[in-house]
Amino acid sequence: MITAQQVKELRDITWVGMVDCKNALTESNGDIDLAIDILRKKWISKAAKRADNETLEGKIKIVTEGNATYVVAVSCETDFVSRNETFDEMLTKFIELRKTNSEEEAIAQAEVLKSAEYQLKVGENMRILALTKFEWEVIESYVHSNNKVAAVIVAKAWTDSEKLKQVAMHVTATNPDVLSPTDISDEIVAKEKSIQLEIMQQDPKNTGKPAEIMLKIIDGKMTKFREENALLTQQFVVNPDLKVKDFIGENSIVSFKRFSI
Repeated sequence: MITAQQVKELRDITWVGMVDCKNALTESNGDIDLAIDILRKKWISKAAKRADNETLEGKIKIVTEGNATYVVAVSCETDFVSRNETFDEMLTKFIELRKTNSEEEAIAQAEVLKSAEYQLKVGENMRILALTKFEWEVIESYVHSNNKVAAVIVAKAWTDSEKLKQVAMHVTATNPDVLSPTDISDEIVAKEKSIQLEIMQQDPKNTGKPAEIMLKIIDGKMTKFREENALLTQQFVVNPDLKVKDFIGENSIVSFKRFSI
């Protein structure tokens, strides 16, 4: 006879529905460990069917300890799951793995932990998008209120931390490609230049316009293209009258990284 206490105990361990818990306990003749294995096998069957489900929700978590900052990003199917305490607990454990392992090793161990323990509890398709570590003199970060977009800024020792937080927020909003305009490769600029030139040539207003004039206009567009896609030369979202480099200092930021679900 399977008791309500046994069902509750199995549910507390697995977070699986009461009916599934009772059925697993009945099949295992009340053996909790065997019932867990039965539920895991059942979920694996379900997981195979869900493997192609889109994972457009999820959560990014950032933890800073001393000069080290850890970032984990995991996607899932619904925001209900991403807001669950179990999901957050999983992210915390992933970060603990990264503290004592290389990125490659931590991700491998996190995948095992996800499959062995949390996939059963969560019941959704999940993907580990990032599990990384930053270590430098000054690091600041920002996680947007939806927990799906975040940024980390690495900077030199003299840089104002509060200003860096605002720059991190700026990065989440504008998604710059590089730090400085000169960091954009000539190949990317050449491709954009070719596209813009073709657009101009197809515009009837430019019919008969001398080639040298067209090229000067394109060169101006390329300067703007570089500046708009580089963090330091973007207009600062908090104060559009300033460029980011005017707000934070041109030589303050070492690097940045944006994360998104």
